[in-house]
Amino acid sequence: MLLLKAIEKFDLQNMKFHEYEAKRKVISFGRVWSFTEKQLKPGEPIPAAFDFLVEKIAAQLCIPKELIAQFLVTEYPVGSVINWHRDAPPFDIIAGVSLLSDCNFKLRPHDKEQQNRKSTITLDVQQCSLYTMQGPAKSAWQHCTVPVNKTRYSLTFRTLKK
Repeated sequence: MLLLKAIEKFDLQNMKFHEYEAKRKVISFGRVWSFTEKQLKPGEPIPAAFDFLVEKIAAQLCIPKELIAQFLVTEYPVGSVINWHRDAPPFDIIAGVSLLSDCNFKLRPHDKEQQNRKSTITLDVQQCSLYTMQGPAKSAWQHCTVPVNKTRYSLTFRTLKK
């Protein structure tokens, strides 16, 4: 697969979240979010090998491709997860493509008083399909993933809030 060959050229690094090191590897292009400094920083430009995908995603979102400000590649080894969270505040629309493996997303209200077993929604994201989060799904809800059974790559594209 063309995308996997392009990803193999990247030097993915262990994900650092504050003082913790997650069990996944990442590389980010465009605008990079610093968890320790809680700010956006300029990064390397999005590689040209992904231009076609940026264009397709922008077309699906009905936005100019220039609005895609970040491209994040994440490698999830077997058993790894993303814990409950909301994305960083400066980001608006989030679009992702899962490679090599399907993914189960879980969503629940961010407001703890609204959380219960019945308020959790599970979404199955098939590999190579596009998923998006924006509006209340991003601001009023948290999301997490369940452990993967085989290596999964996530290609995540984000726009910035206006």
